[in-house]
Amino acid sequence: MLDLQAILRPYNPWWYEPLTAFAGLPAFHRPIFNVLSEEIKTVPQILSVTGPRRIGKSTLLHQLLQQLSSDGVSPQHLIYYSFDDPVLSARRVKVDELIDRVMKQALKQKDAGPTYLFLDEIQRLERWELYLKKYYDLKYPIKVVISGSASSPIFKKSRESLLGRVKDFHLLPFSFREYVLYSLQENVQLLDEVKSLYELGQTAQGMFAEDPSVQANEVNLTLPTEALCNTLDALLQTYFLEGGFPEVWTLPSWVAKQEYLYDNQVKKVIYEDLILAAEFRKPELLKRFYISLLEMPGKEISVQAVVKETDVAASQIEKYLPLLEMTDLVYRISKFRRKALRVRKGLMKFYLVDLALRNAVLRLNETLLSDETMLGLYAENLVFLALKKWRGTIQMDYYRERHEEVDFIVHCGPHRFLPVEVKYRNEIKASDFVGVRKFASKFKQSAQPLMVTKRWTDFGKKEDVFQLPLPMFLLLFD
Repeated sequence: MLDLQAILRPYNPWWYEPLTAFAGLPAFHRPIFNVLSEEIKTVPQILSVTGPRRIGKSTLLHQLLQQLSSDGVSPQHLIYYSFDDPVLSARRVKVDELIDRVMKQALKQKDAGPTYLFLDEIQRLERWELYLKKYYDLKYPIKVVISGSASSPIFKKSRESLLGRVKDFHLLPFSFREYVLYSLQENVQLLDEVKSLYELGQTAQGMFAEDPSVQANEVNLTLPTEALCNTLDALLQTYFLEGGFPEVWTLPSWVAKQEYLYDNQVKKVIYEDLILAAEFRKPELLKRFYISLLEMPGKEISVQAVVKETDVAASQIEKYLPLLEMTDLVYRISKFRRKALRVRKGLMKFYLVDLALRNAVLRLNETLLSDETMLGLYAENLVFLALKKWRGTIQMDYYRERHEEVDFIVHCGPHRFLPVEVKYRNEIKASDFVGVRKFASKFKQSAQPLMVTKRWTDFGKKEDVFQLPLPMFLLLFD
């Protein structure tokens, strides 16, 4: 007979120690926490939290449990379980019986309200989607939250069979804005200024996307205080190096940080998750291809050039690319064409989910901060990540025609484009404006061009281009 309490008890300390069960949780909540804490009460679907390894998914789930407990939900109505549990390898444990017993317990206590079931690392459970589909369709009195690693393509495929029953929230490494919020949580004055700037950015975004309801003179966009500017500059330098994986920040040395990132975010994804999912016979080829993409993020390349450089066949590259994108290791964009949402091949640009991965794999140190050319590419990568998550982005390309180029063309509405150029350098020249201006002139549907800069003095509208310093842009758009 399955001893359900013995299996679940270690994972649910609030059942017997409600006052201290959540004592070790960080006080900082990522912005997605507020969204999920509302959705769990109002949305009927299963909530799914996906993302790369070691970015805080389990912590987020426990913070939601803590919030439900604070809201008065009975401890017996809060159940957490991780399928990382080694007990599942024991022959006496039948997973279907485990889940069935949990569901029956929820049914028995339905008069006191729904049971909240949190299932972590669920991709480790074979055919997990069939179990959840069964009880969801039977309308059991239970709210389910699952988490899984986006580094598992098998997990993503399984989730598709629950279409309409799952609402997915994709969690990525801490953005620069989240890193700033985390770093300033003890500095109330600067934190309030950051939050005010972000709220202003929600309106300013409409201006940049040429929303007819938002007039430029209605958006009082001004520079932050000198104290915040200096703080943001310092935080950006650290973020360039350490990125957005929170467990890295507390490690004692730069070598330890790099080893951690390489082992958890590169080796395990390539040598464990992808080998399992795609049955690669030569993972070293995938690793070689991935490292080639790390060399110059944001540089235009062709498949043929990568083949020549790496000796990896074009057919293999075509197979690797969607897997690397699916596992949140790299993203790609293609050359601009007027029509959005089409299948395109040819020249491409690649960006990284987190720049610290590049630093870890290539063993880069603080000398990176003195490399103006590479920091320009890093800045471009951060702008890409912010625009990718921006709710106004339908699709994103880059523009290159003859001697004219624009880093990003954001499709932000029917036949409406937002051209964005990144110039993270000490001096902005007149020639730096040529690309975005000519694009805006050629495509009349364009919104006001935007240039992301390095210096705080390069701020505001210069003729027909609006300049924003990188830290400010990341707080407005991210």
